[in-house]
Amino acid sequence: MGIFVGEHTRLVVQGITGREGRFHAGRMKEYGTNVVAGMTPGRGGTDVDGVPVYDTVLEAVKETGANTSCIFVPASAAADAASEALAAGIETVVCITEGIPTLDVMSVLDAAKAQALKGRIIGPNCPGLVTCGKALVGIMPGNIFTPGPVGLISRSGTLTYEVVNLLTSKGIGQSTCIGVGGDPIIGTNFVDCLAEFERDPETRVVVLIGEIGGQDEEDAAAFIKDNVSKPVVAFVSGRTAPPGKRMGHAGAIVSGSMGTAESKVRAFREAGVPVADSIADIADLVAKALGR
Repeated sequence: MGIFVGEHTRLVVQGITGREGRFHAGRMKEYGTNVVAGMTPGRGGTDVDGVPVYDTVLEAVKETGANTSCIFVPASAAADAASEALAAGIETVVCITEGIPTLDVMSVLDAAKAQALKGRIIGPNCPGLVTCGKALVGIMPGNIFTPGPVGLISRSGTLTYEVVNLLTSKGIGQSTCIGVGGDPIIGTNFVDCLAEFERDPETRVVVLIGEIGGQDEEDAAAFIKDNVSKPVVAFVSGRTAPPGKRMGHAGAIVSGSMGTAESKVRAFREAGVPVADSIADIADLVAKALGR
């Protein structure tokens, strides 16, 4: 089954006529994702490798029944692209674009909430997600995934790939793997994903990969303690990062006593969540949780 995307997904690629949009639309089709439409203003009526292109997302929804979008447009237009998708009734909006101003992202999320729009945004600045064997939406390398019982949530795209590769190499498959993005403000967070994995019958263990900065990991630990019955394995990157220095992601910065690796590790352990000391330890902790 998996979460957010799967066999029911009908994908529209916003920005499909650009280099990145066209390339990754092809990769997603190769994986088996049902790519039903592309969207680029002014290019309606054309097609990209057999995928029809529309001028607006609303046209794509009406003509093809698209219910999911993947955004490959420049940062200056990405917030408007997400707003358009939500307004058109898209259920899941995956925003790959990085460098979108934080206030623009906040405006999109606030407007969607004020208008009671029901769609969710994953990202921005994320690699997307994969429900193994069913649908890939984003830029992840599909060949490393294999179907199985582990759900994975991560703020880091690269660490997602590394951990999935380790799990697969040890014969441990995955249900859905999600990169939620490393920006300070994102649409879908750890708690949202944990709630969905708790309801997903195919997910037996959850891996959560956090990093320094913000308090999403502490919030996740509190949620796990009260609401998650399935085993969770955690890892926190950036343990040696100096305070006040941003490391990689825009949100990966320790300010004062907030967002430290120590506080996140302590929160997970107090919630009964085992925390891996290194990436290599994650697969062993997952195997133990699965009873292998």
